[in-house]
Amino acid sequence: MEGTGVTEIVNKEIASYERGVHYYETDQMGIVHHSNYIRWFEEARCDFLEQIGLPYDKMEEEGILIPVLGVTCKYKSAIRYGDRVCIYLKITYFNGVRFRVSYEIVGKDNGVVHAVGESEHGFVNRDMVPVRMKKEYPEMYRVLAEYVEQT
Repeated sequence: MEGTGVTEIVNKEIASYERGVHYYETDQMGIVHHSNYIRWFEEARCDFLEQIGLPYDKMEEEGILIPVLGVTCKYKSAIRYGDRVCIYLKITYFNGVRFRVSYEIVGKDNGVVHAVGESEHGFVNRDMVPVRMKKEYPEMYRVLAEYVEQT
């Protein structure tokens, strides 16, 4: 069962990205290799940003780069070839210079939580100097701020 999905904005705090497992993402036992979970986080995050009108290519055209500052993943249950998963993500922190995204990978058919994690990112220009989104890109700042988890 192959193919990637498209992000569904569940509400302003949670988005859901659905995808199937590609054969090449598995090992000899048919289990998804652990490195792919991090790729799936990125895939879901990039699609989410595109869905809210801030695709990476547009931001890069504006001179904004978004390096990964850190990423974590806790593996809870194996995912196998043929499974479909939903990757739930939300922005849990955003201050205009950095942001953090949390992820939960859940089996579409069985509701099993397979993995949880988060990634942290910064906004920098092409010279790798931090960018203050609120001051330098207020419209982009406003859009991102709308999707930050309210605690």
